[in-house]
Amino acid sequence: MIALPHTAELLDVARRVVWFQDGEETLQHPHAFLAYLMTFTTPSDYAIVRRYVSLDDFRSALEHAPPGVFDIRSWHYWNIVCGRTPVPPLPQRKIPGADPAPHSNSRWS
Repeated sequence: MIALPHTAELLDVARRVVWFQDGEETLQHPHAFLAYLMTFTTPSDYAIVRRYVSLDDFRSALEHAPPGVFDIRSWHYWNIVCGRTPVPPLPQRKIPGADPAPHSNSRWS
């Protein structure tokens, strides 16, 4: 993954897409930034970022996506756009010491 330049236009996009964090900080974490972009982008913001980022960078962001960012629709869309089929499961949080597999005998299954 390339380092993103801190241009005025990328900082503006970073502030809009990751609204809860400073743009400078957001661009320091390109995988997370692209994950938020792929979930919450507008066509104009995508066009700006695409000038700096390749499709391979988007693939890399999918491979390293933080859990809890993507919704199912965006996850499927971007995996298909990036040629990642079959689409892998959404990233999930891992809790140390917890059983990562769902319990099949649960009444909620």
